Amino acid sequence: MANPIDFRPVILAGGSGTRFWPRSRRKHAKQVLALDGERSMIQQTVERLKALAPVQNTWVITNELLAGEIGEQLEGVPPAHIIQEPVARNTAPACGLAAFLIERENPDAVLGVFPSDHVIGDEPRFLKMLEKGIRLAAAGENMVVLGIEPTRAETGYGYIETGDLTSDDEALHVRRFTEKPNQNRAEEFLAAGNYYWNSGMFLWSARTLANAVREHLPETAPLLEAIAAAFGKPEFDEVFRQLYSKCENISVDYAVLEPRSAKGEHLSRLYCLPAEFGWNDLGSWASLYEYQLETRLHGDGDGNVAETDGHMAIEATNNYVYSPRKFVALVGVENLVIVDTDDALLIAHRDHSQDVGKIVKELGLSGRSDLI
Repeated sequence: MANPIDFRPVILAGGSGTRFWPRSRRKHAKQVLALDGERSMIQQTVERLKALAPVQNTWVITNELLAGEIGEQLEGVPPAHIIQEPVARNTAPACGLAAFLIERENPDAVLGVFPSDHVIGDEPRFLKMLEKGIRLAAAGENMVVLGIEPTRAETGYGYIETGDLTSDDEALHVRRFTEKPNQNRAEEFLAAGNYYWNSGMFLWSARTLANAVREHLPETAPLLEAIAAAFGKPEFDEVFRQLYSKCENISVDYAVLEPRSAKGEHLSRLYCLPAEFGWNDLGSWASLYEYQLETRLHGDGDGNVAETDGHMAIEATNNYVYSPRKFVALVGVENLVIVDTDDALLIAHRDHSQDVGKIVKELGLSGRSDLI
């Protein structure tokens, strides 16, 4: 009987969630907020993976501002597994560090990389797809990405161009990764039928990813290996702080996956598992509005979604309102996002919700760090 696969979830939770300002702040970012229920986004992420890995096998890569709250929210995750980046260096160093840390324990362990703030509607279907991907990642030097079947010509996501099915018809070969396209290209991708949204969820063995980082990031890899070698020792924090800032600031897609795809779809050992399991990255107030409208959370029948202490709408439609301590009246307005917190009020058109992050940038430049 074959030995069970050693699966290690790695949750990426270092982002600041600026597009969800003013609710999301540096010390209380999107991933620790309960945006669609009673549990936070990261709690939901870890909870759904318990079916495939004991919680003590979970790792979280976050930052010093969020680590304390994440530790409080994630019961059972060892404190030593909540890694606090001293400085943000994008997803390649974060994933690479996890690979080097776990490679020291078991090079054959399969790492599953997951963003901390995504919604999965059909969890049984998601877990079934994940089990298939884990087996494929464990079968050799394979890299697996979960691709989402596109439902619209979305310009806010990266895309995966796929080629032939594998010989067992279990997965698709990957031809190339494409960054966020313009509207015309997005429509072409949708019509082509062989493009999938890049979910940001990846599977690979610790050895496979560590070797890929050694190959494609030759200056960063020794730094990450030195940090991993210091793990659990008194000097770890100092080594981490000194070396991590010297790592290249680059995404794992650019650093590892795109160079791999250049080898050709049958040589790269890059695979896509296309899936539809009710995925939503809740990337903006507009996407949260659409998700809550679709799932009938807080909807009022006029297209308004209101998380309030009561609301009234007169000739007002398709608005999103968050003001949990106040009664809100809407008169003659449509397609607005209104978010009321103790110290800030956001009013934006839903079509411009992707631009909310610009407010955070401007607040920083103007010295209003108290609001970010």
